[in-house]
Order: sequence, then C-alpha cells, then structure tokens
Amino acid sequence: MAVLEKPVIIGRSSSHFTRIARIFAAELRVDPSFQVVRDLLSTDPGDYGGNPALRIPVLKTSRGVWFGALNASREMWRQSSPRLRVVWPEDLDTPLLANMQELTLQAMATEVTLVMEKMAGAGEGTTHARKLRESLLNMMAWLEENANAALAALPPERDVSYLEVTLFCLVTHLEFRDVLPVQPYAALNQFRQQFEQRPSASETRYRFDT
Repeated sequence: MAVLEKPVIIGRSSSHFTRIARIFAAELRVDPSFQVVRDLLSTDPGDYGGNPALRIPVLKTSRGVWFGALNASREMWRQSSPRLRVVWPEDLDTPLLANMQELTLQAMATEVTLVMEKMAGAGEGTTHARKLRESLLNMMAWLEENANAALAALPPERDVSYLEVTLFCLVTHLEFRDVLPVQPYAALNQFRQQFEQRPSASETRYRFDT
C-alpha cells in the first residue's frame, strides 16, 4: 500500500458522524484531506473507503484504514503531538456518564435511519418510522434531563471528551436535517451554545456537498 502524505477522511459535510472525526482533527491540529461520498445509497464498499458496512466516516492513514468515527478519532489522536487530554467512552465509569454516551450514539444512529428512510421514499408513516421517532423523542428527553449533571461529572482536567463532541454533533444535526426542533431542550441548547464557541465547531459547520 502506498504511503499517504497525510490522513484522508472519507465522508460528507452534512453527516454528524463525519463531523465527529472532523472536530477531533481540528482539536488535535491534524490536517486531513477530505473525500466526499457522493451517493449515500450506493452499495459499493469502494465508495466508502472499503468499509463493508457502507457507512461513513472512514479514515485512511499510512497505517491503514479505520472504519467509524471513534476509530478515526482515536487514530488521529495517536498521530497528534502533543496529545490532548481526551476522555474516551471507556473512561465513563458511572451509569450516568456511560448511559449519556450510549443514548447520544443511539440517538445519532436513529436519526440516520429516519433520514435514510425518507431519502428512500419510505416516509414517516410506517410503523417502524413511528417507533423510531418515539424512540428518538424518549432519548432526547432523557438526555435533556441528565445533560447538566453528566457534563458536570466529566473530569475537569480534560481538553475535550468524546461525549461532548458526539452530543454537540447530535443536537446541531437534528435541526440541520429538519428531523426534530431542539429549542425546547434548554439544557442541551445551553451546552450547544457553549461548545460552538470552539474553533473546531466553527470550522466544521454542516453543509451539503456540491
């Protein structure tokens, strides 16, 4: 395999999972190039950097190919110098924090399914779609109720946490894709307003690739 001059993130600027990796790249001062996946309905793994799951993001580096936002973020952290103090999911050793991370990721995945079903023409009137939306509403209510306590429980000496990045990407994406208005969620909106002051957030705003 040819040695890459610098990492390549494969994804979409409108994807919240891709934005996780791009925020970590910005936080870590890693400068990857960006390769856009043009057709999210493609069934060719080659369009997704070889990912057999047909999902984004994917990170290509001189050490190989990394599937998924968490793997991509970890590898860029390993390549960075100096390494920031990152709180990773395995560091969340209380039910509150572990469940906050789990439900954030589950809500992100549920939102993707709703968006993809709409893109495929299935609409939102099916029994499955109604269950997905109810699930998303339940998770958002739980995240709102527990956000302040969970964020306060994170280690104060951190530079950033995977929980904060994923939660920010979720909250900002729901309105970007017109899936769910987030203004009623006061705690989550307060967090969003604080996190979006970071340069990594302003550098990775959602947009549709042309």
